Amino acid sequence: MKKILITGGAGFIGSHVVRRFVTKYSNYKIYNLDMLTYAGNLENIKDIENFENYNFIKGDIVDADFINSIFQEYQFDGVIHLAAESHVDRSITDPLAFVKTNVIGTMNLLNASKMIWKDDYSNKRFYHISTDEVYGTLGETGLFTEKTAYDPNSPYSASKASSDHFVRAYGETYGLPYVITNCSNNYGPNHFPEKLIPLFINNIINNKPLPVYGDGKYTRDWLFVKDHAVAIDLVFHEGKNHETYNIGGFNEWQNIDLVKLLCKKMDVKLGRQQGDSEKLITYVKDRPGHDLRYAIDATKINKELGWKPSVTFEEGLEQTIDWYLSNEEWLRNVTSGEYQKYYEKQYS
Repeated sequence: MKKILITGGAGFIGSHVVRRFVTKYSNYKIYNLDMLTYAGNLENIKDIENFENYNFIKGDIVDADFINSIFQEYQFDGVIHLAAESHVDRSITDPLAFVKTNVIGTMNLLNASKMIWKDDYSNKRFYHISTDEVYGTLGETGLFTEKTAYDPNSPYSASKASSDHFVRAYGETYGLPYVITNCSNNYGPNHFPEKLIPLFINNIINNKPLPVYGDGKYTRDWLFVKDHAVAIDLVFHEGKNHETYNIGGFNEWQNIDLVKLLCKKMDVKLGRQQGDSEKLITYVKDRPGHDLRYAIDATKINKELGWKPSVTFEEGLEQTIDWYLSNEEWLRNVTSGEYQKYYEKQYS
């Protein structure tokens, strides 16, 4: 039975990847490693927790001794590395936390993989999930390709860029079999409400202000999380070693246009008058180093692996809203305590 370690598997993207691998590959043993910080939640994967081919491990990738011990104990054949500090606003407040998790944590996983595989890399793979933010910012035209030079502008994107470079370096120096993907903004069920779409869904439900940075004209490419999980599955099994694949939704939206669309859909879902939710929009001071536009060219993964998004943004947004409205208890559980303090400090 092939043993696969998935880090960050109780988080947003990770939970969808864990579910897909556990339910699709009965001949794999899936080990989900998560620290269960504010964004990691075992409720995200409670539907598969009793599967025979699933095992949860609580632990911190920053703890090198712990990482080495579980690699020695379980002898993983593959690593899908999603665990990360990922919110730009938090990285501005506490950049060292991002260095520890995203850089040191990745190094610990690389070292442990190299240690147990002992240069016998047949049927082994280290898959590192990264972000489009490492490429910096675009003007009104152009797309990020796999050849775009790195130009990170926030502590978050700098930490992810550093981890990407270390993964590549281990491939070049030690021959470690790796693949890297750089993905655009994800949205969908189970997303912790600090990111734009789940935050605003929660605020609209509770008639709270919708804090839009600057003039709201920052542009992002959006990808439904379940389509990302499919892409990760494909790259892990069929991607070429020592290659990078960009994953994008071919779906650009200015923040303010997305927010207004979300408001309209929420008014319909909640039985409110059209325009009620839009009145909640509040423009707030822009954050430092805010990138103007991200847009991914996902031609390579489409041509080589046959992947493309399966749902339109409107379809995915409908599914996302319906999930949150059907899981308001989940929302209440994750939006208490520490999160509320952070929210008030960040957006007051």
